[in-house]
Amino acid sequence: MKIFVTDYDGKTHELEALEGWRVMEIIRDWGLDMKAECGGACACATCEVYVDEDWFNKLKPASDEEENMLDQVPDVESNSRLSCQIIMSEELDGLKVTLAPNSKS
Repeated sequence: MKIFVTDYDGKTHELEALEGWRVMEIIRDWGLDMKAECGGACACATCEVYVDEDWFNKLKPASDEEENMLDQVPDVESNSRLSCQIIMSEELDGLKVTLAPNSKS
């Protein structure tokens, strides 16, 4: 499986992904710059990504907890999600996301 991540400079990285892993874990394990301060506990919103419009509706809906965290982000967009709350699966093979400014360490 693959995900495509656009970094803060506009460069797109093709990353190998494993089923069951959080997108945040994949991004960090491949060495891309991302704060992800809470480590995936949905408690900080520093792993925010913008999900490509072709993929946004393929994701499971955000939980109330995730929505509450995103409400605290200054640069939130309609396609914002926390990458710690997106779990890789075969259905998401090819997922495209862009790192949000809030997630830069």
